[in-house]
Amino acid sequence: MSEIPPDGRPVVDHIGVIVPDLDAAVTLFTKLFGAGPVKTKTMPDVGLKIAEFAAANVTVELLQYTAENDGFAKDVMGEAPGVNHISFRVDALGPATEAVEAGGAKPMAGFPRQGAHGQVVFFEPASTGGIRFELCEPDE
Repeated sequence: MSEIPPDGRPVVDHIGVIVPDLDAAVTLFTKLFGAGPVKTKTMPDVGLKIAEFAAANVTVELLQYTAENDGFAKDVMGEAPGVNHISFRVDALGPATEAVEAGGAKPMAGFPRQGAHGQVVFFEPASTGGIRFELCEPDE
């Protein structure tokens, strides 16, 4: 997996979508995709339940907050349902983070850390044009 393909374009790893009811969203997306989620995960340390759907070119990550320990996740991603963040896949999180920082983006407090897909860094939306932006070095 390369950080930047030969044509120089970044690789989108996933798009995060906050949903109020993960079970209902999984039912709907299963109908839309014609298949169920490729992965489900619970992250009790940050108060999230996650279901991932694979499209041909990107993963759609559905996220539901749980009632316990969701303060960190809500601080990072906010509470509004809908499309929340875009994540770009990188081979080496450290150098990629430094490069994005050199471009003016500021990592959020508490990062890097383990995310649903691997090691991640979220950046302050105020430093990325108001867009929630994440870098992800996927787990093998």
